[in-house]
Amino acid sequence: AAAASVDTPNPSNITGNAKADPEDITLDYILKYIGQFGRFQLVIFVLICLPMMFHAMFSVTYVFTASTLVHRCNITECDGPSSRFDEPWTEYSIPKKGKDLDNCNRYENYQLSGWNHSENICLPNNYNSDKIESCPNNEFIFQTEEITISNEFGIFCDDEWKLTLVGTINNIGQFFGIPLGGFVADRFGRSFSIALGGTLGAILGIVRSFSPSYIWFLIFEFLDNVTSGTLYSTCFVIGIELVGPKRRVLACSVITIFYAVGEVALAMFAKAYLNWRSLLQIVYGPSFILVAYFWILPESVRWLLGVGQEERAKNILRRAAKVNKRKLSESVLDKLVIANQEKLQQSEESKFPIREAFSNFKWRIANCSLCWIVNVLIYYGLSLNVVRLDGDKYNNFAFVALVEIPGFFLPLLIMDRIGRRYSLCGLMLLSAFSCIGTIFASADQHVLQLVLFLIGKLTITASFQVLYFFASEIFPTNLRNSLLSFCSMMGRFGSMIAPQTPLLAKYYTNAPAILFASAAIFSGLLTLFFPETTNVVLPTTLKEADAIGVKKKPSQGQELNL
Repeated sequence: AAAASVDTPNPSNITGNAKADPEDITLDYILKYIGQFGRFQLVIFVLICLPMMFHAMFSVTYVFTASTLVHRCNITECDGPSSRFDEPWTEYSIPKKGKDLDNCNRYENYQLSGWNHSENICLPNNYNSDKIESCPNNEFIFQTEEITISNEFGIFCDDEWKLTLVGTINNIGQFFGIPLGGFVADRFGRSFSIALGGTLGAILGIVRSFSPSYIWFLIFEFLDNVTSGTLYSTCFVIGIELVGPKRRVLACSVITIFYAVGEVALAMFAKAYLNWRSLLQIVYGPSFILVAYFWILPESVRWLLGVGQEERAKNILRRAAKVNKRKLSESVLDKLVIANQEKLQQSEESKFPIREAFSNFKWRIANCSLCWIVNVLIYYGLSLNVVRLDGDKYNNFAFVALVEIPGFFLPLLIMDRIGRRYSLCGLMLLSAFSCIGTIFASADQHVLQLVLFLIGKLTITASFQVLYFFASEIFPTNLRNSLLSFCSMMGRFGSMIAPQTPLLAKYYTNAPAILFASAAIFSGLLTLFFPETTNVVLPTTLKEADAIGVKKKPSQGQELNL
């Protein structure tokens, strides 16, 4: 009977017609009755999906705005105003790097120093293939009409590190912004944090599109990600706190799909709008709709209870029950408030016990942070390196983004069957093996390389999804957003390194793959030391979070709540 009540609570208990101990009335128990994922939650999820899409675009616009462009030297004696990238004289006037033209060098022409511009000296015999010189005056001819900060601000060849630096600055901004946003979300509310971060990000993104120089571009890239960097984690937390335990995995898988949708949309926008200024305006303009979220996005009930704002929590639960067409009595809400107050008083904690958390969970936080660093490194590293594969870079980026969608749903099939720990470990190892596979794929096997990239991205996406669940389930409510944001902040070290991995490939082609694989194997094995959280009620206090993974025989009342 107790087991049956876990899945379908007795309506008489929830409407208050039967006597129930306040300890038996928990938020998860009420959510099971009024609908673990009803119409009310569906509306909230639709609202959450918009900032999730915007954050996806905000966080990786630099892939296109600061991308390197395929170019070659302007051969003064051969090229004219209408010359294209591919011209017959490039075969003997420009050296090759592999099968491609050298971007930054040309062969010396014997006749160029005394050329009077009236005779044709663009002849094969005039070029010395043993003597290579850099392009004079940084004059280039480009393969496409795309305009990025590279050709607008004159960043080429030896200065290309400035382009990869943009990605690192982007993630340094997130490094500072994520914990700041987590603090705001835990102190002032999840919905307030989403509305504030999205609005400030929109303003700074539009301002960045008018940057007059490279330095100003970097400054606004940094500030944008300081303000909007927390959108993903806060959307995820409000989503996981909104539904019952049986629907957490499904609900958050649906949310994160829209991150992939945002990435695909960015690739298509970048393909349609080849000027980086126009691209930023197209991406950031619509996000001003998030200003409305200050008023229309309901607050997390679990957060409201955690900070003692019971009346606001009761009002939202009444609305949820009404929208989901369920009856919810006042006596049950009163019992929920009594149980919540007793729990907060008995916990002997402050409302924001961050010091105690780092003392109690130092190894859990360290392992979570390392795992986050590795997942972020591989996740972004694969996306950044795939645009360098042969073929259309926009389509390659879109393919890698689309493969994230099955990656978001893969945890649905395995997390509840084999548990969080084994799912996380197994997925990280599979991603590592895919990276190892790219090492043995020859340079001309383009399809095989792309397939291995896609498998690696799919499995690391699924791993990242499991990691978010883990981080949301092993920390207490009053610190969940802050500690999840701290782990995510540490993960920024991985995303700071990721933009530099294409530079490693210039020295050794397989260096990025070796780095990704070795990191995934090491961290994947360490995940087995996490406590298992499958079907565990989200902890409210430090004491409850500390007890996760400790086996004990539950009482009948506890069985009702699990």
